[in-house]
Amino acid sequence: MRTFMFLRLVADSFGRRPRRKLLTGAALALGMAVATAALSVSLDVGDRLAKEFRSLGANLIVTPQADSLPLEIGGVDYRPVNAGAYLPESDLPKLKTIFWHNNIVAFAPILEVKVSSSTPRWSPASATFVKPSAAGDAVLIGTWSNHSIALPDGGKFTTGLEKTSPWWGVAGSWFEDGAWECIVGKEFADRNGVAIGSPLYLSTASSEGLSLKVTGIFTSGSSEENGVVTSLSIVQQYAGKAGQYRKLYVSALTKPEDAFAKRDPKSFTPAEYDKWFCTPYISSIAYQLQQQLPGTDVRVIRRVADGEGQILNRVQVLLWLVTGASLLAAALAVGASSAASVIERRVEIGLMKALGAGSATVGFLLAAEELLLAFVGGGTGYAIGTLLARLLGQKIFGAAPEPSLLLLLVILSLAAVVTMLGSAIPLRRASRYEPAPILRGE
Repeated sequence: MRTFMFLRLVADSFGRRPRRKLLTGAALALGMAVATAALSVSLDVGDRLAKEFRSLGANLIVTPQADSLPLEIGGVDYRPVNAGAYLPESDLPKLKTIFWHNNIVAFAPILEVKVSSSTPRWSPASATFVKPSAAGDAVLIGTWSNHSIALPDGGKFTTGLEKTSPWWGVAGSWFEDGAWECIVGKEFADRNGVAIGSPLYLSTASSEGLSLKVTGIFTSGSSEENGVVTSLSIVQQYAGKAGQYRKLYVSALTKPEDAFAKRDPKSFTPAEYDKWFCTPYISSIAYQLQQQLPGTDVRVIRRVADGEGQILNRVQVLLWLVTGASLLAAALAVGASSAASVIERRVEIGLMKALGAGSATVGFLLAAEELLLAFVGGGTGYAIGTLLARLLGQKIFGAAPEPSLLLLLVILSLAAVVTMLGSAIPLRRASRYEPAPILRGE
């Protein structure tokens, strides 16, 4: 019976002064809406940005261990491109068997051969064959383009250079993997007068040679623009390196490295090692790749990986600051409204105390009203914030974050905490009111 009467008192009191309650609820709903949107984006921003960062290209490079100590004199590497150790192409499906295999977005093997472009020239207007030369100034690059490989589990995985180097601009189209087609760099095309649809001729040990059709002209912003890119199998045949490649670019979704990830894995305890191994740090993925590809040296492309981590950390800090600011603003608004409400209800509070209500009862009644307001405002703010998060997600990432029941519980809890913190001082003052001076009008 007492519980029923208490709930009735709370409901009756909540229904009075609707304007004051509406203003307080609106301020609370606005703060919770901003917090909901910021938290929704913050919880989703890691995966979204990681996928967006893959437009920066590969963040891991795999080379033979024998190439770790190149021949350098005075800072100049005198080893030709087509010299050194090679790696077996047959091991590449193993990349999709590591612990973080789903984080391996793409990979592309590379085999380069230098060729002469001076005399004779690459020319679409003649049938002159281009002969390989270690001192040549053009590069024939073999790689994959939209290449499908069979995985050990029986599945298929499609990958290629267009996925590990998405910033390459190709006028025309990529070559078809395995076909007698190629794309040429813009610098090479301008110097040699190559156009899309032109034939290119390569000399081989046989008298017939190789003829490639130019399907596109690419810009990469680096030395590849002075070369020709075609299927890996064709360059393997041209260089006599069947089933081999020289280096491998890997694009992987990773978590930004913190101080723990930058420690030497040899210094980890067994528990720390398990934590590091089971977290998609760039270093742990590199370690797992090296385990699957024996005889290789897996290195992190730091300018890509570090840039991703710095941007992601700054975005997350910004979102947390926005969340904190919205919660602080909501607490101040609730505190101001609660203080004004307590002043307006001084006579009511004095009358309740004169009729026998204790300070704890009065404080509990007012706190229950504030909590009811918190749940109403928090629920409304969550609904508005979810719509705002979907709008932000669509505008920024092209995909909206999914609503979460857990986030609703978090927002309702935050609304209750913010409301109680904001109204703590007014409620404490109300519980200390003496009924006699108030009823005398003092």
